[in-house]
Amino acid sequence: MKIKIEELNRNLIKIQKGRIKLINLNKAKEEFEKYVKPYGRENVKICRKIEHSYRVLDVAEEIAKSLDLSEEDLELAKLIGLLHDIGRFEQIRIYNTFVDKDSIDHADLGVKILFEDNLIRKFIEDDKYDEIIYKAIKSHNKYAIENGLNQQELLHAKIIRDADKVDIYEVYIRDIASNENAVFNYDNISNEKITGKVLESVKKHELVNRYDTVNEADRYVAALAFVFDLNFKKGIELVKERKYIEKLINRVKTENNEVEMEVIERNILEYFKEKNI
Repeated sequence: MKIKIEELNRNLIKIQKGRIKLINLNKAKEEFEKYVKPYGRENVKICRKIEHSYRVLDVAEEIAKSLDLSEEDLELAKLIGLLHDIGRFEQIRIYNTFVDKDSIDHADLGVKILFEDNLIRKFIEDDKYDEIIYKAIKSHNKYAIENGLNQQELLHAKIIRDADKVDIYEVYIRDIASNENAVFNYDNISNEKITGKVLESVKKHELVNRYDTVNEADRYVAALAFVFDLNFKKGIELVKERKYIEKLINRVKTENNEVEMEVIERNILEYFKEKNI
């Protein structure tokens, strides 16, 4: 019995649809460039956030590859990396600061822009991954990932948290190299006292709660302690290989804080050994 031509065509369409890539990174990058253009690359803060977004995409790709993930999850991790800080651009426009404590939670603002304002459809047409993208971006800057995520949601929440933290170290290193003090006033940090609560978190090999920080030195140490919250070996390896901790500590170490900085460095190096890095 001959199969009708119409049925053959229907079956062919089904096969083709199954092969369609739901995530088009090139298109997503084009839309990202359209979105950030009005904020102006000539603004140093804006330019750095754009560059940070692309680097986080790259680090997320490295982490995903180290985990031997599927192409689908690899592309999804990269897309989340690109979009994770989408809220930063409105944050700087409205508040002229990237400090969430002094303005608004940029991750919450980001998911509002993407999902309540429906900007997400510019970056990906299909809604298959919406819940994963939403939860990963919303959790990326929080003290801890929210409970109740399914396996794939948790995977991507962890990947973006690691990729973001790894590149935050790179942001600080570039800031130091430029002598612009755009992120921190490093001389202030050298002269400020690190509070006991912050130092205790480091000794416990714990992430520092940002609400425990009272000055710039505390916030700097909180950033150094990001390493304690990295979920995957690849992220920790990148931090160690690039000598981020040593470079950042050496920049601010003075007679005023030498003891505390040596305690911090020693604890982080001990943590590397615990993780067999």
